[in-house]
Amino acid sequence: MPRNIDRGVEGIGLAAVNALRDEGALVVGSARDVSPLAALERVSGVALDLTAPDGPARLIEHAIAEHGRVDILVNNAGKSIRRSVHKAYDRFHDYQRTMQLNYFAPVKLILDLLPVMREQGFGHIVNISSIGVQTNPPRFSAYVASKSALDAFTRVVASEVIGDGVTFTTIHMPLVRTPMIAPTKMYDAFPTLTPDEAADMICEAMRSRPKHMGTRLGTVGEIAYALSPKTVDRVLHLAYRVFPDSAASKGQQNEEEKASFEQIAMATLTRGVHW
Repeated sequence: MPRNIDRGVEGIGLAAVNALRDEGALVVGSARDVSPLAALERVSGVALDLTAPDGPARLIEHAIAEHGRVDILVNNAGKSIRRSVHKAYDRFHDYQRTMQLNYFAPVKLILDLLPVMREQGFGHIVNISSIGVQTNPPRFSAYVASKSALDAFTRVVASEVIGDGVTFTTIHMPLVRTPMIAPTKMYDAFPTLTPDEAADMICEAMRSRPKHMGTRLGTVGEIAYALSPKTVDRVLHLAYRVFPDSAASKGQQNEEEKASFEQIAMATLTRGVHW
């Protein structure tokens, strides 16, 4: 259950660890700070940076040393950036950092773990993706691209390893109220999933091992773009004009932000989309 953010294990990661522990799973979690896991039975924490060259290998070595095998991997680590592209002309590092954590780190974990799973004849990998991959919301070019890359990697690799008993589930997670979305203050008024609801989706992915989990709205977004991409571009541009850049993205941390009636109405109609 990798979780790699500066504050440590929290949000979806911590909720999922607790849910899995309650169901009897032996859980190994990782983050830069794993102190929230210290008091939990059936859970061990590994303090590490998944973007470090040896981070993924250290996590897998710890899990195998402690339990002898790894049956399920949940790639939950994530970094989101909400910023218009015209404000990112001189911020190429945003794209590099997002790809490093959201794409390269889980890919390295999967590559390190696949030989183990194929040898034991069983393994399941759950990737926490985003509804944004299906709906292409404005201002998330760095985040959505990194999640899309992991989705594409997974679709290709899944066909190669299914014969060895290794399967994948991709969860296109809708907006969840976690510390990761806290800098965008207008989200305070938007409908979201709770971390516990997100954790329930992860547990179901591990139990039933579907190819994909998500929302009807996400599926509608994919179909609409396939049928009429130009129309979707126009609709998304309207949304781009309705939802402004956050104060945090403009470096104005103390600026007060309140969602308008129009913004709340649109967010309610498109529940779960990252505007």
